[in-house]
Amino acid sequence: MNFLDLIKENILLGDGATGTFLQSRGLEPGGCPELMNVEKEEAVLEMADNYFKAGSDFVLTNTFGGSPFMLKKYGYEKNVEEFNRKAAEIAKSVCPENKFVFGSIGPTGEFLEPLGNVTEKEMENGFERQLNGLIEGGVDGIIFETQMAIEELVLGIKTAKRISNLPVIGGMVFDKGPRGFFTMMGISPLKAADEIYNAGGDVVATNCGNGSTIIVELAKELVENSKLPVMVQSNAGIPKIKNKKVIYDETPQFMKKNYQALIDTGVSIIGGCCGTNFDHIREFRSLINENN
Repeated sequence: MNFLDLIKENILLGDGATGTFLQSRGLEPGGCPELMNVEKEEAVLEMADNYFKAGSDFVLTNTFGGSPFMLKKYGYEKNVEEFNRKAAEIAKSVCPENKFVFGSIGPTGEFLEPLGNVTEKEMENGFERQLNGLIEGGVDGIIFETQMAIEELVLGIKTAKRISNLPVIGGMVFDKGPRGFFTMMGISPLKAADEIYNAGGDVVATNCGNGSTIIVELAKELVENSKLPVMVQSNAGIPKIKNKKVIYDETPQFMKKNYQALIDTGVSIIGGCCGTNFDHIREFRSLINENN
């Protein structure tokens, strides 16, 4: 079963939030989520398994911060390959037939020269280490998600395409301002869609940053401007503080209405970001079943 062939004919469903689930299983605030791939394997396995059972067509590995640049902050720079490989193996071990596991790569937290002090070669080597671990662990594809700098995203996509034949999703996070949607670094949806396409990406994606109402507007812009299929993962609203806890208040039923609008817009893949859980994914599954 070929992932890219599937999205030509069907609406596919990704998974939901990672961080909130792992916190419920012992991840401390400011802790290293990727360390759980080796120290609390059962929690990471439970998460992937439950998302598949809720109806996800593919789940993401617990490797969002699995780059050498991010792991260095915790003292685990030497464990890049191990943490990424292990995360892929865990998710693949519960992956049903005709479903997929995508390796998640988040922002490095660094900027390329001349804006920052990381050379292109250093960042490319970092991507390569993370990709090698994910590929060795058996992932079916790669997703670069929540990216803000287009140069970093383009370099990541090109590196993934150079060392593998896997499908690659390129995703950025946009905010709505007075002039419309832009990333923190000033990249518009049109520019993002063009650059991801030119870099060799297979899917243009956006996630995080917005609740499901605003993301419908963003999705329309992406679908209109993209030569590639579009994937959208919304937060369950904008985070609020209640009783000293961060909460996301968009219910699965509320999001379902907006997700119908996403499907009507022509989005090929839907999923959830911060604050979404297994109940949200079940609701999205029933929505897709009504539409497919």
